[in-house]
Amino acid sequence: MADQTIAVIGLGTMGHGIAQAFAAAGHTVRCYDESPAARDSLAGRIESNLRQRIQAGMDTPDSVRETLGRITVCGSVREAVAPAGLVTEAVREDLDVKRELFAGMEAIVSRETILASNTSSFPMTDIARDLLHPGRAVVTHWFNPPHIVPLVEVVPGERTTERTTQTAVDVLREIGKVPVRLNMELPGFLINRIQVAMQREIWDLLDRGVAGPEDIDRAVRASVGFRLAATGPLSVRDFAGLDVSALIYRLLVPEIRSDTELPGGIRKLVDAGHYGVKTGRGFHEYTPESIDRARNRRDRLYLALLNLLCEDEETDE
Repeated sequence: MADQTIAVIGLGTMGHGIAQAFAAAGHTVRCYDESPAARDSLAGRIESNLRQRIQAGMDTPDSVRETLGRITVCGSVREAVAPAGLVTEAVREDLDVKRELFAGMEAIVSRETILASNTSSFPMTDIARDLLHPGRAVVTHWFNPPHIVPLVEVVPGERTTERTTQTAVDVLREIGKVPVRLNMELPGFLINRIQVAMQREIWDLLDRGVAGPEDIDRAVRASVGFRLAATGPLSVRDFAGLDVSALIYRLLVPEIRSDTELPGGIRKLVDAGHYGVKTGRGFHEYTPESIDRARNRRDRLYLALLNLLCEDEETDE
């Protein structure tokens, strides 16, 4: 698919970064969002992302101009998807909205076009329920920020063809991503299930006053996060010793929170409208200036980790 056009529908937090990733890898990208503000701000947001890559020594001003030159903002879904060989949907997480969008796109694109969804929760079997040709539909679940984080989960539905799944894996690998294909379709896929399991215990520890937000963030970054950035969770356990790991598991599992209730602290924050960076307060408090500083710092560290990951993969080869 190296010479085929990519379409991205939905240009919010995820969509603009997905468009950037495809364009930076040499694809022609056609984009649409129902929000005029999202369409009008797309180039500026991507340019800001690319400036960080220049500062990290990963891009040049010429490559930034080339990347932006491959992106076209369209005035309708039809205009964006009609010539595309692969469409990635990144609209809001609403099953009915996604179903309607997929059915509408199917009537526009060619029979060979792959329809992918960036959903973080809905199985493709549900999204593609009303499609005439559901074999072309697959989940490609990116992670925020998508122009930096390497992983994309590839999750076929019950009727997704092997050709569709493998093509999605190949395209993502070609643009420098790390596609991981799941062997079964399940709610939350792979990583969100792992993250929720961690979040439940972390939120419970915070509620119980074991440590404050700053110390919990600091402790996880300096231990679990530090190790997982270098190797995977199963390899960590191999090095620790499975006998020791099994013993600790048996001792601690009865103590770990295991109910299905939302912990009180996070419930109170959400009920009060404190959603994190988007509202200026979550577990931490933010000003517009501190948000910019925190986001820039986050992305700078992510890019440094990405550089290390790429160097490590080249060494392994």
